[in-house]
Amino acid sequence: MKAPVSWIRELVDLPESVTTEVLTDRLTALGLKLEGIHAAGAGIQGPLVIGKVLTMEPEPQKNGKTINWCSVDVGDANGTGEPQGIVCGAHNFAPGDLVVVILPGGVLPGNFEISARKTYGHVSAGMICSVRELGIGDDHDGILVLPADAGEPGDDAFGLLGLDEEVIEFEINPDRAYALSLRGVAREAALGFGVPFADPAQRTFPEPDGQAWEVVVDDPAGCPVFAARLVSGFDPAAPTPDFIRRRVEQAGMRSISLAVDVTNYVMLELGQPIHGYDADKVSGALGVRRAQEGEKLTTLDDVVRELSTEDLVITDDSGPIGLAGVMGGATTEMSQTTTRVLVEAAHWDAVSMFRTGKRHKLTSEAGKRNERGVDPLLPGVAADRVVELLVEHGGATAEPGSTLVGTAPERPSITIAPDLPARLSGIDISSMTTVEHLRAIGATVTESEAGTVEVVPPSWRPDLNDPYDLVEEVVRIVGYDQVPSILPRRASGRGLTRAQRLRRRIGRTLAGAGCVEVVSFPFVGEATFDRLGLSADDPLRTTVGLANPLSSEEPAYTTTLLPGLLDAAGRNIGRGAPGVALFETGSVAFPSDNGPAPIYGVHTRPSEAELEKLLEALPVQPLHLAVVLAGERTRAGWWGAGTDAAWSDALAVVRRLADELGVHVDVASSARMPWHPGRCAAISVDEVLLGHAGELHPNVCKAFGLPPRSAAVELDLDALMAAADDVTPGPAFSTMPLAKEDVALVVDDTVTAAAVEAALRAGAGELLESLRLFDVYTGEQVGTGKKSLAFALRFRAPDRTLTEAETGAARDAAVAAAAERVGAVQR
Repeated sequence: MKAPVSWIRELVDLPESVTTEVLTDRLTALGLKLEGIHAAGAGIQGPLVIGKVLTMEPEPQKNGKTINWCSVDVGDANGTGEPQGIVCGAHNFAPGDLVVVILPGGVLPGNFEISARKTYGHVSAGMICSVRELGIGDDHDGILVLPADAGEPGDDAFGLLGLDEEVIEFEINPDRAYALSLRGVAREAALGFGVPFADPAQRTFPEPDGQAWEVVVDDPAGCPVFAARLVSGFDPAAPTPDFIRRRVEQAGMRSISLAVDVTNYVMLELGQPIHGYDADKVSGALGVRRAQEGEKLTTLDDVVRELSTEDLVITDDSGPIGLAGVMGGATTEMSQTTTRVLVEAAHWDAVSMFRTGKRHKLTSEAGKRNERGVDPLLPGVAADRVVELLVEHGGATAEPGSTLVGTAPERPSITIAPDLPARLSGIDISSMTTVEHLRAIGATVTESEAGTVEVVPPSWRPDLNDPYDLVEEVVRIVGYDQVPSILPRRASGRGLTRAQRLRRRIGRTLAGAGCVEVVSFPFVGEATFDRLGLSADDPLRTTVGLANPLSSEEPAYTTTLLPGLLDAAGRNIGRGAPGVALFETGSVAFPSDNGPAPIYGVHTRPSEAELEKLLEALPVQPLHLAVVLAGERTRAGWWGAGTDAAWSDALAVVRRLADELGVHVDVASSARMPWHPGRCAAISVDEVLLGHAGELHPNVCKAFGLPPRSAAVELDLDALMAAADDVTPGPAFSTMPLAKEDVALVVDDTVTAAAVEAALRAGAGELLESLRLFDVYTGEQVGTGKKSLAFALRFRAPDRTLTEAETGAARDAAVAAAAERVGAVQR
């Protein structure tokens, strides 16, 4: 909403000491957030004056263009008092006209500097300006011709054109529809500074008699109030007065014609959308009803719209002539031949207006106000104000009669304890202050003997419906800056929960492993699962649908964190990152088998049984962890070659995380998309599957724009944390020497190294300190279908030096266990 400061001051008796900055600060504190302060002449510098054209001599040019060599009287503004010679290419003016002239040394918007320069054989000392060159309009068909009484040659043109006037732009919240008008903004200013407010809606209008035009409302719920007035003898060529045109343009709207500009001006002034019809094109009574199946309407933007049976329309005997409250129809549009204007102002159901605008993807200034809720007492007032301006500036005659169908819905009263604002906000607000502020916003307040207050909200505030809305009104007037800042006292003995502590440990561990945490949108569609290479019957494709998805292509909540993480990795690789290591923790969702969740009312708290049933219907939402490693893992440099991420890095991340949490994980070969078959490991704890890790399938890498052999991990974090130690035991240190033993075992190539390692650990006993695989060999020496795995075993006793016999016995026991469990043969 753009509001000229001068217009605000017309309605509010603001002190001169209140600058625009002070005004905007106070209005922002009241809830009208400042977007910006604009001035039409902000880009104009130097002498901009009124000039009077003395002579103009047309001079045809070789290029076919005709220019005018003009002599312009600019008074003493040029320092000499002599006429100024200016070359002008426009032809819409004549000698004797008053024009706007910028003299040499001036600057126009766009940093266009004006100087005396030779052009078309003359020295042109200045420029005669158009509205586009001045930055106050879009018209470039000719220069701006001023009224004959605009002023004297040489007078400053800044004030005349409103170039020095400031315009405030506000961001208006949807519940503050009344502020989409100067009436609403000015009321807030008066409220903020405690000064008188001249309500432009406080006017008398003719008593309704139904004689202006016949109106039949078939849907009073959709249109509670409908006002109509008629004027005749209107001059369609009458110009729009400068003050109306300027204010309409300052508000960000385009000046079209007097009749249209007047309806827009009154809408900006009062907040009531108004529509004007060419009365000679309307046949029969005006009607308001829901559209019928198959009906169409060509709106003012020349778009043929197929109407829904939920759309409210305005009709005459020919059918729909307007999309109610949103946009008029082309068949009854006012034109340059319109002499009889039928003025319509109505109050519409806000929900219906919103749905119609969304359905037809149609946004208009009228629709923006109607869908938020307009004061239902305004239609008669607004229609009368339009008639007044058309009569005053368009030479029209107000026809006898005034039609007003329906009455404004009554607002129910709200009961509130006068000390409630103080109790909720913590501010010292007396009961008297509460009552005064509620009356200041326009509410009717009645104090009861029971100590409570009955409040009837004003008609222009449909957002006030319960005591807490009223509390907000009182507190915003007192000032949110008065709310005391008191830190809550932490209860002793409490702190982070176990899950919070574990999640922080996990985050620190992954950060220490070189990973960066990201947060992605948890929404997916079938195309997402196709990119992951999941089969049609994959359980991950069974998703929870969203009632109001952000995108029709991603209508479901995700069952895996990998898509968002892979997209982020691909985006960074595509923008030149040599390598990425990303991780994300978040919930995934799987549908519940207990049917849809029941919907209860909000008037009472659900019972325990209802809550239990509601919770049973919620989808299963486990917490997951995903990691993606792509591209360069260690950088190359003078110290040697770098390495790229591989499946082993993914497993290393899992093992590092398991060590930090004190969890022993089992690793087994697996096949699961989106991982590469044969390079995918299933991660489990105590035979409970946590997830998978390994190298991504080549097709998946290609689909997400990742380099080949990129790796990924996804684990069920809830299950992992359930198995974690609250406090991980620290490493045990011994001063005794270390005993080293190496063994090479030949096993079938289908046996995993993890299985062999587990067998060795089981057989080696308590003296085993560490076990590491350091070589894998396949070849003729071990035979076809076999492989040799070489392990380094390290033994240590906490209280003595181990003998060769003791370490040998432990080694032999480990080898024997491997032979028994996996059929290993020592080389």
